[in-house]
Amino acid sequence: MKHIPVMILGFVTAWAQAAAADGEINIYSYRQPGLILPMLEAFTEETGIDVNISFLDSGLVKRLQLEGDRTPADLILTVDISRLHAAVEGGVTQPVASDIITGAIPANYRDPGGEWFALTLRARVVYASRDRVPGGALTHYEQLADADWRDRICTRSGTHAYNLSLIAAHVAHHGEMQTRAWLEGLKANLARKPQGNDRAQVKAIWAGECDISVGNTYYMGKMLENSEQQEWANSVRILFPEFRNAGTHMNVSGMALVRHAPHRADAIRLMEFLVSSTAQELYAEDNYEYPVRRDVAASDLVSSWGALTHDSLSLSEIAELRPVALRLVEEVDFDG
Repeated sequence: MKHIPVMILGFVTAWAQAAAADGEINIYSYRQPGLILPMLEAFTEETGIDVNISFLDSGLVKRLQLEGDRTPADLILTVDISRLHAAVEGGVTQPVASDIITGAIPANYRDPGGEWFALTLRARVVYASRDRVPGGALTHYEQLADADWRDRICTRSGTHAYNLSLIAAHVAHHGEMQTRAWLEGLKANLARKPQGNDRAQVKAIWAGECDISVGNTYYMGKMLENSEQQEWANSVRILFPEFRNAGTHMNVSGMALVRHAPHRADAIRLMEFLVSSTAQELYAEDNYEYPVRRDVAASDLVSSWGALTHDSLSLSEIAELRPVALRLVEEVDFDG
């Protein structure tokens, strides 16, 4: 298999000068390179085109704005609809017209103007104690505000991107007034001040600090492969709540073509490969995420967590409502 150079740099000036050769593609990624290497290696083996990755933990849009038409970057890979939307709003992407891509990705998981496309899906679900919470105890997100859960819920910050997307979806379904009341009820049910990441909430359930938490599905797989965290994972089950008259909230990892991509044609070729059945099957097996293609099944482990009905709400609508969600979180002082 052809070697793929992976570059994890705090700054990329030297790389930018050296990475302008033909026959390669340069990626700026908020995703850890290890999560996507199998797909990129398969692409290189098939096409002979090398792929360089620069991992950034922040400032991706600003960097692209500063680099302008001198950027070496061809493609953005990131997680969460808010970051994809921010790249478009920042003027650092360009539209892609590809029947291959649009044919593979459902309309609600891609930008109407072709500026971004989902690659994988993750459900925002409830982790529940196996010992203290019956299997069917919570079926709808709206129930998180019910008094039955008083002092029983753990969550990360309400201002975190994953929670803001869920809250924005609640606004889309129920409006601002009902969402504010829902957030107030959810805040009243918290067992502790919002803190930590999604895995930390599962650890808190295991430790008896709370009974349920909100988290992304793929963390279950990550915990099960970690010897220290397996016990946390085995102490909970996944519940798939839905919005009333809708489905389970989904978020994405996704891709966008850089506005000044120096290797545009090859980058689009990679984008088309990443939505192929081959790449989607690799995603499903390696990352514990749901394939964006409907004709590719989730892995056996992910499927074992339970049946899932996707909310059909457009992620573009969710992205546009994120500022409203953030304002409501601040108004109710959710993290306070």
